[in-house]
Amino acid sequence: SRSLCTVVCKWTYTSDRGWDDSFWKMIGLEDLVKDKYEKIGNHVLSPGEAVGKGLTPAAAKDLGLPEGIAVAASLIDAHAGGLGVIGADVKGHNLPCENQPITSRVAMICGTSSCHMGVSETPIFVPGVWGPYFSAMVPGLWLNEGGQSATGKLIDHVVRGHVAFPELEARAEASAHSIYTYLNSHLDLIKKSLPVGFLTVDLHVWPDFHGNRSPLTDLTLKGMVVGLTLSRGLDELALIYLATIQAIALGTRHILEAMQAAGHEISTLFLCGGLSKNPLFVQMHADITGKPVVLSKEVESVLVGAAILGACASGDFASIQEAMAKMGKIGRVVQPNHEHKRFYDKKYEVFLKLVEHQREYRSIMNSL
Repeated sequence: SRSLCTVVCKWTYTSDRGWDDSFWKMIGLEDLVKDKYEKIGNHVLSPGEAVGKGLTPAAAKDLGLPEGIAVAASLIDAHAGGLGVIGADVKGHNLPCENQPITSRVAMICGTSSCHMGVSETPIFVPGVWGPYFSAMVPGLWLNEGGQSATGKLIDHVVRGHVAFPELEARAEASAHSIYTYLNSHLDLIKKSLPVGFLTVDLHVWPDFHGNRSPLTDLTLKGMVVGLTLSRGLDELALIYLATIQAIALGTRHILEAMQAAGHEISTLFLCGGLSKNPLFVQMHADITGKPVVLSKEVESVLVGAAILGACASGDFASIQEAMAKMGKIGRVVQPNHEHKRFYDKKYEVFLKLVEHQREYRSIMNSL
């Protein structure tokens, strides 16, 4: 059995027409078409459907579980994370998505890289954003998937590559805090009377050190930092860390604006994954996008999504939607500080200028 999620999002399958023979022939892999696609599978199930007769005797023995336990058709990891957060019951939290369909929500799965998962009732084609894929995450809804190639990895790269990193590491260890908790508290020390985010008024980052996935789909783009000084201390490290987080949040705003311009109506962000544990990362996303951020009660939302699939395959719930509402729980809501809107609108203006300038520089050099 194959999961509809995988064959639609990563292959060339569609739920209404199945495999496309002409594609395989065009690229010289017509042998895959033989025997009704036996080599790559022709039995495709929706995520959460029960597979076969449950756990086989051999698998049950290996796993130490009873034979016949329900096995569910799976989801790709980020899509499972989306399922684990996007359908949570939000009643009583005064959120704009309350009493609205889940099409008003975007799930962000933030780790080494980030995915932005939005669903719609009709197919929406968003330039630079993958999809639309029918029933690939939530049954009956179309999925669009935006993404950033390097987020957690980028923050780590910038922080660990700085000359003051050994000092940061020593201080964090002495205070029994993680390096990021220590950096966040250090920013609070140096902000004085300013809001923390305003410390980067003349320090700007374009975050595509590993190319741009969405919405520009340009793998040749590089990272940019404008506003460096000769300072080498912990203050400077904290500032470049802050500017990098802001750049990632500005990139999210860029993706959301592309989705909204194409027809999505997004009011609320749902964050999960490792970066959602960082309060500065979360607050910057709220302030820069202007949207409230909902954090899952269970940080490992990918596991919640997988459990939702299992609970449907076992018959504990009649539908994915019912399981999402019952099993996805809200932990905390972070509201945007609207007083800071003008500052971040200006930062966004600079952000878009950075990529415009990078392309101008490339054009100049290509005219050699």
